[in-house]
Amino acid sequence: MKTKIIATLGPASTKIEIMRAMVENGVRIFRLNFSHSSADGFVEALKLIRQLEQELETPLTAMGDLCGPKTRIGTVADSPRQISKGETMLLGVPEEAAAAEGRLFLPLDFPELLIGLEEGMRVILADGLLQLNVTKVLAKDRLFELEAKNAGLLTSNKGITFPGKFHPVAALTNKDRIDVCEGLALGLDAFAISFVQTAQDLRDLIEEMERCGRRVPIIAKIERQNAVDNIESLLELADAIMVARGDLALECPLAEVPTIQKRLIRACRHAQKPVIVATQMMLSMVNNVVPTRAEASDVTNAMVDGADCVMLSEETAIGANPLEVVKTIHEISVAAEGYFHERMQTPWLPREGSNNGKHMAYASCLLAQNFGAVALVCHTESGLTARNISSRRPRHEIHALSPVVSTVKALNFVWGVSPLLCTEAEARHTTRLKNFVHNSPKFNDGDVVVLSTHSADLTLSEPRTNKIEIFQK
Repeated sequence: MKTKIIATLGPASTKIEIMRAMVENGVRIFRLNFSHSSADGFVEALKLIRQLEQELETPLTAMGDLCGPKTRIGTVADSPRQISKGETMLLGVPEEAAAAEGRLFLPLDFPELLIGLEEGMRVILADGLLQLNVTKVLAKDRLFELEAKNAGLLTSNKGITFPGKFHPVAALTNKDRIDVCEGLALGLDAFAISFVQTAQDLRDLIEEMERCGRRVPIIAKIERQNAVDNIESLLELADAIMVARGDLALECPLAEVPTIQKRLIRACRHAQKPVIVATQMMLSMVNNVVPTRAEASDVTNAMVDGADCVMLSEETAIGANPLEVVKTIHEISVAAEGYFHERMQTPWLPREGSNNGKHMAYASCLLAQNFGAVALVCHTESGLTARNISSRRPRHEIHALSPVVSTVKALNFVWGVSPLLCTEAEARHTTRLKNFVHNSPKFNDGDVVVLSTHSADLTLSEPRTNKIEIFQK
């Protein structure tokens, strides 16, 4: 399969037999969720990941998912409390509680989030189950009257969001900074950063990694409207994008989330950055052995739209059927890719004005198609060559050789790419590629492959040159 699977590890799946079967069914990235643990809690999981890498001779990526500034209200009086439609209540910093005068008061320990909150703005509680509007500003940036737009149950410490509002809170928290340094020391291969809003959030993470002495790929989680609006600047710094539909659906109108997902997938493909679609991909399989028809269609649509990865969360972390979920995704992927190539008879043509790398990649894919090649094989140091080829969505498998460990790990996020760490000492990149084809049991005598080595600078001498070569084993 060409679409990659990210599986979240948890009590249901952190077992060598289950993880091995997951890898055999397409999992290439294991997610370690820092919302529920610290780096010390992932020592055993990482040990199993590295064991499987050696055993299966397959590069695997351990991705830490940082918690971020998940905002919650404080203690609610008489919790749990039934809220009636039209009921009014107060929201404010804890110091304003005395102003409630018998009405329900919702304390918020993040005063920064209240800055700029105005009459008419929306407030959402309890993961979207309670919708409220600001009806009065009682004390600027400190105390507000809210009116419930629907009935529902409210308990203490529930999450709160302010759709569309800019939050002057950095995405990288103090806990995240500790988790990053400890995770890097442990040997994690990538980090996903939550609640990104601007490019500065990504710069903060890059600077923290540099301070800790090691830089690994960054996945920017798109969960806020501001991130959607700033996607172009985020793509300049992020190594991948995650369409995190859970919190995104609280920040944006639910009806718009599917089209936002499609636009983000397209933006990532044009930028040659991998895109992950996440949240509730197969949620019913937490308890059931088969998904709903709607879930199967949702996964298929994400794949046909061009998603590089799909991510499983509760389904593999705490679900009753973690391996069956992965197998189901695998089956759906095979069917979706068959339809995708049926619809796309030729590789995607680069847009007018695209750079040389995209046109070289397109030419490589066309040659592979016209010469009846069995695969595309490329050499890459940064990963760009492989991402360029992948963005054309060829029918052929893409083998990417790289001497850079972080590049190999990052390419696990890229559609259709099988990365391999290259340690040979030959001066010429094409020599490495030919040796790989000669020595690999993946290729039979007489097989034709297209070899590709690209460099952004055409003035450089060998071995860093732009070259496409038809090669027969």
